[in-house]
Amino acid sequence: MTKATGLPAVSSFDFAQLLLVWHKKHGRTGLPWQSIRDPYRVWLSEIMLQQTQVITVKEYYARFLKRFPTVADLAAASQDDVLALWAGLGYYSRARNLHACAKAVMSLHGGEFPHSAEQLQTLPGIGPSTAAAVASFCFGERVAILDGNVKRVLTRVLGFEKDLAASKHERELLATANDLLPKRDLASSMPRYTQAIMDLGATVCTPRQPSCQACPFDRHCVAKAQSKVQDYPVKTKKLKRSSQSLWLLWAQRKDGAVLLQKRPMPGVWAGLYCLPLFESLEALESSLPAKQKSALKALAPFVHVLTHKDLHLHVLTLESSPALPALGDWVEDWRRVGLPAPVKKLLSA
Repeated sequence: MTKATGLPAVSSFDFAQLLLVWHKKHGRTGLPWQSIRDPYRVWLSEIMLQQTQVITVKEYYARFLKRFPTVADLAAASQDDVLALWAGLGYYSRARNLHACAKAVMSLHGGEFPHSAEQLQTLPGIGPSTAAAVASFCFGERVAILDGNVKRVLTRVLGFEKDLAASKHERELLATANDLLPKRDLASSMPRYTQAIMDLGATVCTPRQPSCQACPFDRHCVAKAQSKVQDYPVKTKKLKRSSQSLWLLWAQRKDGAVLLQKRPMPGVWAGLYCLPLFESLEALESSLPAKQKSALKALAPFVHVLTHKDLHLHVLTLESSPALPALGDWVEDWRRVGLPAPVKKLLSA
C-alpha cells in the first residue's frame, strides 16, 4: 500500500519509465510552448490553457508574445491593453490575474519567477497545478501537476474510486501523483514526464472513447480491467447552471465610434468595455428621453453560453445622440479595448 493514500502500490511496473518511453515515440510535437524552459512562456501557456482548447490558445499565445515578449512588457502594459488582447478567450479573471502576476514578479521578485511551486503559488492567479507545471518544466522540481488530464490518467490506471469532489480525496490523489514522479536526473526527466502525462491524457486517455490499445498502461490499468473506464474520475458535484436576461444598447455614430461603458467589478464581464447594459427593457428605456425611446430598433435576441450561466441577450440599436454620453464614452477605435466576445462579434459583423 502507498503510505500516503492507501492505494495499491505500483510495484509491478515503473510508472514514470513507461510513460517516458511512450512519450519519446508518441508524444505531441509542434506546440509552441513545448520544449522551452522560459518560465514566462510556460506560465502564459498554462494560464491560457485553463478551460480552453489548444487550437484556440495557439493563436492567442502567439499574439500575446508578439505584443508582450517579456514579463516586464506585460507588467508595463495597461489592464485595458491586456484585456483587449484577451478579448474572445473568455474567463476574463485570468487576464486580470495575468496582469497582476506580471506586476508582482517585477515588483517583488526583480523580474524573475520564483523557482519553487510553493513560492509560485504566492503570486496572483497561480494555483497548485500551474505552479507545479512552471516549477517542473523550467526548474526540474519534483512536484506533480494535477490538472484534468492528469486526474483522468491516474484515477483510471490506479482505479482511484474516491470522490474528487471532496478536497481530502484530491489531496490523496496528489500524494500518489508525487509518489509516481521520476527520482533521478530531475532536470531532464521532470520536464519530459510532466509533458508526457499531459499528452497522454489529451491524446490517448481522453474523456470519451479513450484509445486504450495505444496506452503504455494498457496491461496495468485498473479501470480497463474493470471495464469501467468511463466511470473515472469520480466527481459527484455538478455545476449548477443558471440563466439571465440582459438588454444592451447599441449606439454608433456615422464615423464608426461606439458608445461603450466599462463594466464594474465584480459582475458579468467585469473590467471589460461593453455596450451599455441593463437588467430589463424598462431600465434601458427609462435611461432615454421619450424621443429616443421611440427610435429604438430590436435585433433578434440570442444566447451566449458561459461556464455556469446562459445569458439571453437582447440588443436594441439607436442612432447616435448628444444625450447618450451620460451612459458611457464614445470609443472610436473599439477594436483596441477589451470587449466581451458577443459584443465584439456584433460590432465586427
